[in-house]
Amino acid sequence: MTRTFGELVGHRRTAQLIAPDELPGRALSLLDSGYRVALVAGHDDGDGLRAVYLFTDAATDHRVELHVPLDPADPHVPSLAGMSFPAGRFEREMRDLYGIVPDDHPLPRRLVRHFHWPRCWNPMLAEAGDPPAFGAVDGPYPFRTVEGPGVYEIPVGPVHAGMIEPGHFRFSVVGETILNLKARLWFVHKGIEKLFQGRRVNQAIELAERVSGDTAVGHNLAFCLAVEDALGIPVPPAARRSRAILLELERLYNHVTDIGALCNDVGHGILNAHAQRIREQLLRINDEVTGHRLLRGAIHPGRATLVRPPDPMVLAAIGTDIAEVVALALDHSVVHDRFAGTAVLTAAQAADLGALGYVARASGLTTDARHDHPFLTPPLPRATHSRTDGDVLSRFLVRAGEVQESIAVITGVLDDARDHDQTPPTATPGPVSGSGVGIVEGWRGIIVHRVELAADGTLSRVKIVDPSFVNWPALPVALADTIVPDFPLVNKSFNLSYAGNDL
Repeated sequence: MTRTFGELVGHRRTAQLIAPDELPGRALSLLDSGYRVALVAGHDDGDGLRAVYLFTDAATDHRVELHVPLDPADPHVPSLAGMSFPAGRFEREMRDLYGIVPDDHPLPRRLVRHFHWPRCWNPMLAEAGDPPAFGAVDGPYPFRTVEGPGVYEIPVGPVHAGMIEPGHFRFSVVGETILNLKARLWFVHKGIEKLFQGRRVNQAIELAERVSGDTAVGHNLAFCLAVEDALGIPVPPAARRSRAILLELERLYNHVTDIGALCNDVGHGILNAHAQRIREQLLRINDEVTGHRLLRGAIHPGRATLVRPPDPMVLAAIGTDIAEVVALALDHSVVHDRFAGTAVLTAAQAADLGALGYVARASGLTTDARHDHPFLTPPLPRATHSRTDGDVLSRFLVRAGEVQESIAVITGVLDDARDHDQTPPTATPGPVSGSGVGIVEGWRGIIVHRVELAADGTLSRVKIVDPSFVNWPALPVALADTIVPDFPLVNKSFNLSYAGNDL
């Protein structure tokens, strides 16, 4: 792949080739200008290693890439963890998967690697090969120890009673009050990013849709936007509108599911039963619109295909139905009392952690890629919510508000389609660069995919960032001083993906 640096290489995207010692200064300048670290990716280019840092600016939708070539015999980069908490997480992931060492990282312990991974085995390297036989292991994970009168530990998982993926939660507790929680994930690392390598784009669509099963549209759309950015593929306005409809349908059924599950976690099973009834209606609508209950198979590079559009009148009735469920929940004193003031994530904490999606918006942040990184013209308005206390109640109300907003967006897009010629002009193709970035506001938050293609058109690297990777550290922060019996409720209020995090 030919890489061009220091100039425009994609949709509002520039790439700059820098030396490792230049990285901290360039990163600090971007962060001070309002950019965020959206992605850090290791690359094995065959003749050397490379680290790619993607910074995005919500105000201008500008994207800046810093490419840092590294000595494969001694790959080191200066750590950015002191400037950006998400950057520190990406660096730890890159060290585990590529052996690229972030110098002076304040928390250098492993992130992805588990003790049974053989030492010095970095699975994303081209020469890594199959996993070696178990041998010298890295020993037990160094959990933080909390000591003091009356302090005890409660281990939970990784195997759980429900049908969820594995995760280990280590509580340090006094009485019922949580002093510290450590979530240890990555028990089922699947190597998804490596599975993309060598595939042609049309062979990778089904894989993108399965990064996280409840986010088929969000991940596939981000992947397709990245491919379109790399290859300069135009997307007609009608296809863009269809994609917006699909993205909101996915947001709808997932938010409705969570609204019911939150009610269930405080003992109001009847409301959960009604929410799941509504969810089933939405899944049947999905099937009518795309031929698949989880909205798979409808989006491909340059196009989107709907079997038929959803009926706005049916969606309006569903909106009224779910609003009644929400009202019944909030009017119930026990439900309201369990939600209100529980597991607060302050605006300052959310900003420091780089929180995304409804978690961020419930704490008062305004992040929303539908507005900040739009694929529709004009962009959708930024989501706004009146309750921003950062507690379980706020996260519940944000979901309830977004249900109504999603129905309004779908209705507006359908009306917009009727106002346009049925054969709109084809969009102008963009530059061809061999690399591309796709950014989407999935139902959990911002999804980022970055792709690179080889000269033969196959994918040489796909880097995926699910919002759960960024939001998981916010859960233990919010749980400080919360009681252990509220953990299931709080966990559901975040509803973070194991699969999207553990790629």
